[in-house]
Amino acid sequence: MGNQVSWKPGEPIRVRVEVLSWVNRFVGGPGTGEVTLTEEVKPGTTVRGVLRQVTDRHPDLGGALWDPGSRREIGDNIEVMVNNAVLGVSHDLDSELLDGDRITLLGQYMGGGSWPGASREGPWS
Repeated sequence: MGNQVSWKPGEPIRVRVEVLSWVNRFVGGPGTGEVTLTEEVKPGTTVRGVLRQVTDRHPDLGGALWDPGSRREIGDNIEVMVNNAVLGVSHDLDSELLDGDRITLLGQYMGGGSWPGASREGPWS
């Protein structure tokens, strides 16, 4: 849910975009932790619109986030959440955002690798 307490008609809305972990390298971050961007957009702007605005400024993020060949349009390596819900649960790319809404971009991690000295059962066995 957005925070509409401070928003007045005619003003742009502000959407917070949190870019976590390795994904924040694409927006100038260190590749750990969180980089937070505040996007000012017109009322009625969709999740897609905010993500396009961010990726227009950060083309490397756009290359990692968007997959024009998939039906979802979002690639497989970055998860998009809106107000702590995975995209598709309470919002989709065409959902309009409210002032104070929050988009989170979280890199996915893949398992299956091994490291020297690791057992096949993992470190907990």
